[in-house]
Amino acid sequence: MFGRSSSFAAAVAIVLGCCHMATAEDVKYYWDIGYVKANPDGQLERQVIGVNGAWPPPPLHVSLNDTLIIEARNSLDTPTTLHAHGMYQNGTNYMDGPYMVTQCGIPPGQNMTYRIPITQTGTYWIHAHYGAQYVDGIRAPLILHNPKEPHKYDDEIIVTLEDWYHDQASGLLKEFLSWKNPGGAEPVPNGALIGSVGGDKHKIIDFTPGKTYRLRLINMSALAMFHFSIEGHKMHVIEVDGVDTEPMEVGNVRLAAAQRTSVLVTALNSTGSNYLFHADMDTDMFDNIPETLNYNSTGLIRYNKGADVKRDKGEPDWSAFNDIDLVPLDGMEALGFDVTYSLDVYFNQYTDALNHGTFNNITYVMPKVPTMFTALSMGADALNATVYGPQTNAHMVGHMQDVQLVVNNFDAGNHPFHLHGHHFQLIERGPAPYDPTFNPRPKSAPARRDTVTIPSMEYVILRFRADNPGTWLFHCHIEWHIEGGLNMVIIEAPDVMQKRIRVPQQILDQCAAAGIPTSGNAAGREGYDLRGAPEGPYPYPLGWTSKAKGAMAGCILSALVGFASIIWYGWSSQQSYKPVATADDSEGLDAAETQGRLGRMDPDSAAIN
Repeated sequence: MFGRSSSFAAAVAIVLGCCHMATAEDVKYYWDIGYVKANPDGQLERQVIGVNGAWPPPPLHVSLNDTLIIEARNSLDTPTTLHAHGMYQNGTNYMDGPYMVTQCGIPPGQNMTYRIPITQTGTYWIHAHYGAQYVDGIRAPLILHNPKEPHKYDDEIIVTLEDWYHDQASGLLKEFLSWKNPGGAEPVPNGALIGSVGGDKHKIIDFTPGKTYRLRLINMSALAMFHFSIEGHKMHVIEVDGVDTEPMEVGNVRLAAAQRTSVLVTALNSTGSNYLFHADMDTDMFDNIPETLNYNSTGLIRYNKGADVKRDKGEPDWSAFNDIDLVPLDGMEALGFDVTYSLDVYFNQYTDALNHGTFNNITYVMPKVPTMFTALSMGADALNATVYGPQTNAHMVGHMQDVQLVVNNFDAGNHPFHLHGHHFQLIERGPAPYDPTFNPRPKSAPARRDTVTIPSMEYVILRFRADNPGTWLFHCHIEWHIEGGLNMVIIEAPDVMQKRIRVPQQILDQCAAAGIPTSGNAAGREGYDLRGAPEGPYPYPLGWTSKAKGAMAGCILSALVGFASIIWYGWSSQQSYKPVATADDSEGLDAAETQGRLGRMDPDSAAIN
């Protein structure tokens, strides 16, 4: 069954573009975030998190120099937050959204006004950043239009790609973070959605011959990577993660969770056939593939309702799409670096018996005070990473420093890493580990994006300029890995933060309502007194721990007691045995004498009297 797509988004884009030639404005949305029922794949109706009593949440459209205002009401029974993924939030770090980093969460029954000045353009999305809520559906496209659009096209269409689960995220998370899952196998989705439909329903994109279309591809998944391709058509990449690029022809587009790519597609000049497009989930990301899982999803490029579908011969084009080869349209030159941090990625079982993701063997645990408030309240001590606690994995950078991150992925899986508050340059890729004696030679204008995929046993070198004072998460965007601890925090220019950032009273009031302190170090104390701050879990150390030694001593003692018992039992039993009498035939004893010497035998027993 095919369902028709709407051209509403394109109409909105045209209207916004025309209006904003004249003036910027406040663009307001009201989102009542609550539970609703939905059945997007036609297989199971389930509870999801929607907006204004409906699901999926509608796309948000706004233009450069506007102010995006979202009045969010929390009608859930748990806190929630919203994160505008990829937005710089320069000067508005408190609007970034991650729970216990910049916010205390919107309490149930309360409102939060997100006010975000728009200084960027391109394709983004917005989602919850509390627990694993966005897996349950609270996610939507966020399109930042450029009134002076550098690329030429006739129309644009949003194409969202999502993995879909039939079970609630909270239950899946408990199964993932369990001692019964020592290998850390992620929950495998039940299917895929294209444009929020799946199963026997298929997304339809109507093409008019000769027109050029901008397809804004957005992967809003919890886990799955998608390979997108169109049979019978050529695609040219013109944007990744909000960065305009020189057009580059590709056979397919590979999008990991949270990545976005815009492609230009020129329609054919014939209406004689319709064509399939593919959004295939990469099953290398899954520990197992259920028999019921259809991972090869398709939609329809429709020229004529009555035409047949013309198929390409052979398999879909999964040829390599190397994002590091893209060239930004603005030609921004490669940065050097003033400070460099090496981040080694591992997954291992920790001392709480759970499988955790880590940077440099530290798994992230939320502090008692949101990290932004520690940076704002600790004065000169905020320049010392210690005050942010042992489990936030805080890394300090100074204002306007050029920062290099060397990320070595030593895990068996691929990981899409996202930096809040910045785009970073892709300097180099290679087999892990990175050799620090090697001096990479980046392109004069390296590719930039905010989410990068690092395959297993490879490294990536990233660079960005610290021109945005704030506390910014750097994390894997596989949702299960976020909750499993694969996060760290960049503390950027806290001294400048203290001069520039003024937190709205509404946020302070919500922290107070939740009983969360808004000053002090990670433990809510002064200075370096971290008593009570979250600490651990830790890697199992090499060699013998005190507990292991005690357990081994107990085993040895038990074994010695067991051996002693056996020896004692054997010795004592030997002493209680009667001597065994014998009767030799040569003695010539009669029957009576023999019975007297050997004892009388009971005919019903093998025992000796």
